[in-house]
Amino acid sequence: MSGRKTFYLELIKPSHYDDDGYVIQWWRAWIPSNSLSALHGLALDAGDRRVLGADVDFQITPYDECNTILPIRAIIRRFRGNQMRGLVCMVGVQSNQFPRTLDIVRQFRAAGVPVAIGGFHVSGCIAMLPELPADLRAALDLGATLVAGEAEGRLEQILVDAYDGRLKPIYNFMNDLPGLGGQPTPFLPEKHIRRYIGSLGCFDGGRGCPFTCSFCTIINVQGRKSRFREADDVERIVRANAAQGVRQYFITDDNFARNRNWEAILDRIIELREKEGIQTNFTMQVDTLCHKIANFVEKSARAGCRRVFLGLENINPDNLKVAHKGQNRITEYRRMLQAWRKAGVVTYCGYILGFPGDTPETILRDIEIVKRELPVDLLEFFILTPLPGSADHKALWEKGVWMDPDMNKYDLEHVTTGHANMTGEELQSVYRQAWETYYTPEHIATLLRRAVASGTSPATVAEAIFIFHESVRYLNVHPLQCGLFRRRVRVQRRSELPRENPLTFYPWRGWEIVSTYVPSFVRYRRLQRLWRSIAAAPDARDYRDVAITPVPDGEEEHLALYEVTDAAKSAVARIRAKSQKPRAVTATLAEAIE
Repeated sequence: MSGRKTFYLELIKPSHYDDDGYVIQWWRAWIPSNSLSALHGLALDAGDRRVLGADVDFQITPYDECNTILPIRAIIRRFRGNQMRGLVCMVGVQSNQFPRTLDIVRQFRAAGVPVAIGGFHVSGCIAMLPELPADLRAALDLGATLVAGEAEGRLEQILVDAYDGRLKPIYNFMNDLPGLGGQPTPFLPEKHIRRYIGSLGCFDGGRGCPFTCSFCTIINVQGRKSRFREADDVERIVRANAAQGVRQYFITDDNFARNRNWEAILDRIIELREKEGIQTNFTMQVDTLCHKIANFVEKSARAGCRRVFLGLENINPDNLKVAHKGQNRITEYRRMLQAWRKAGVVTYCGYILGFPGDTPETILRDIEIVKRELPVDLLEFFILTPLPGSADHKALWEKGVWMDPDMNKYDLEHVTTGHANMTGEELQSVYRQAWETYYTPEHIATLLRRAVASGTSPATVAEAIFIFHESVRYLNVHPLQCGLFRRRVRVQRRSELPRENPLTFYPWRGWEIVSTYVPSFVRYRRLQRLWRSIAAAPDARDYRDVAITPVPDGEEEHLALYEVTDAAKSAVARIRAKSQKPRAVTATLAEAIE
C-alpha cells in the first residue's frame, strides 16, 4: 500500500569473547535469553498497537549471538535503504558482554545506525555508582543511547523518540520499576527457539529478591521488592508456545520460591497438563529453604519441573555470613536436596570459590565433604566476582581496591580482584581443579548409582554430567555458556586483537575440532555404557550412602559438614538449641495440665 512506512527493530542479545578473543558461539546454544524473549514480546505488542502511527509497520528481528552469526552488514544495508528509520537494541547486556557490545555498536554507529544499549551492566552501574565508568562513557561517545531499568511500559517512549530522531543519551527508569501483571507475553518465534538445545523457551514469573547477598546484582537492578506475573499471564505464555510446539522452559526467576504467586502459577500449569494435555518440562531457580514451604516441591514436580538450580554457594557458614547469605542454612542442605531427589527432580547447585577465608586446601577439602555427604547431582563452580551492580563491586570501588578493568573477564570464571590468602594464579588454578575434583570417574559413578537408587533418570544425570564436565575440560567455557558444536568465525575477533591469517587460522581450527570432539565423543560413549551397566545391576535400587540416607528427626548427626569449622559447629549448636526449646515448653505445659 502506497504511503506506508517501515520501522526496523533489531533486537540483539550479544555473546562475549573467549580467552583467544573469539566470540563464544554455537550451532545450538543451551541457555536461552529471557531479556530477548521479553523485549520481543513487548515489541510485538507495540507494533500491534501502532504506537508509531497507523501508517508505520514494524519489522522486528531477534538475534541471540550465542547461536547466530550477526548479519551486521545486511542490517546496515536495510537501514540505509530505509532512511535510517529504525533502532538496533542491544538487549540484556551483562558486564562480561559489554566489550563485545561496544565492538558491535562501533560498526553500527560508524554507519549512522541508531543504537540503544540495555541490560544488567548499564542498569547496575547507574544504580550503584556515583559516576559513569569508562565503558559506558565510551558508548555515549559513540552516540549510543543507554537504557537503565526495565522496558515494560517504557519501550513505547523509546521507539517514538527513535522514530522522531530525538533519542536521549540516557533513559533512567531505575527508580520506577514496573509491575508485571498483565504485561505482554515474553515470546520468541519457533525458528529462534529451535536454535537452543532441546528447543528451550523461557519466561520470568517474577523479578526482584528480598535478600541482601553482597555479590548479587539482582537486588540492585530488579529491586528488593518482588514483583510477579499472574497465573493468567503464565497461561498465555504456555499456550502461545504450545501452539508452536514448544514444551520445555527455563523459568528465569532468581528465586521462584519467593514468588508470591508460585502456587497459583503451578496450579495453572498442572491444570493445563492434566486436563488439557499441554505438557511442560522446565528448569527453575529456587533458594535452599524452599522445601520448607508446604507443597512447593511436590507441586513443582507435578507441574513438570525436572531440573532445579539451587544457590548452595558454600558449606562454610563464615563464608555465607560474609556474603550476607544468611538464608542458607547448612543444617537444611541434606533435607532440601533429599526432598527434590524424592520428587524425581535433578539438582544443580552453584558453588562459589574465593571467599575471604578460602585457601586452595579448604576449597578442595570442602568439595570432598560435599561429595560424601550431600546428595547433589550437578555441582557447578564460580569464582567470587565483584560484578558491577553488586554491593561487593561498590565497596571495592569506593575503597579504591584494584579490580580488573577488562569487563570481558567478569564471567564468574576469571579472577578479577585480589585475595588475602591466594594469588590470582592460585585461585584460577583451584577453580579448574575444583571441576576435576568433583567430576572424578569414581564420583561420577556414585552420582549415577544415587540416581538409579532414587528413581531419577540416570540418562538425564549422565547427559548433564557430560555437558558440565566436558565444557570446562575441552571447550574452556563454563557449562552455562556451553552449547552444541562450537563456532569460531575468523573475522569476529575482539577489536584489540589482530585478525589471524587464514593459512594459520583454519588448520588450527581444524585441529581444535578434531582434538575436542573426538575425545568428547569417546567419553560420552563410555558414560552411556556406565549408566546402563549401573541401571542394569539387580541390586541397583538398593544402593545407599551417607548422602542419600534419610535425615533422622531428633537425632544428632556427626558429619564433617557440621564439624569441619568452628562456624559450622556453632551453626549446628544454635539450631539444636532452638529445636529443643519447643520440646521443653511442651513438657512444661503437659506437667501443668496434670
